[in-house]
Amino acid sequence: MTLTRRDVENIAHLARLQIGAGELPAYADSLSRILGFVEQLAAADTAGVLPMAHPLEGEIQRLRADEVTETDRHERYQQDAPAVEAGLYLVPKVIE
Repeated sequence: MTLTRRDVENIAHLARLQIGAGELPAYADSLSRILGFVEQLAAADTAGVLPMAHPLEGEIQRLRADEVTETDRHERYQQDAPAVEAGLYLVPKVIE
């Protein structure tokens, strides 16, 4: 699928991105290649493939040790807060 300059302008508008006129051709080319790759993936025959419940089925995922690496600065942060009570930040009520 090939995207036009107008397509990229519409996508940028919807995504609230500011893309310069000189950048439009590069974005059109990149996005067109991405969509072409997605079309290739969609064309793959997956009729006999069972869905996986987990990508690492039958394997073990190595995890890092769960260790505290930073000190508790709770009290320091609350010194700068406008209103604190019982260790909690107080905020204005917005719903009646």
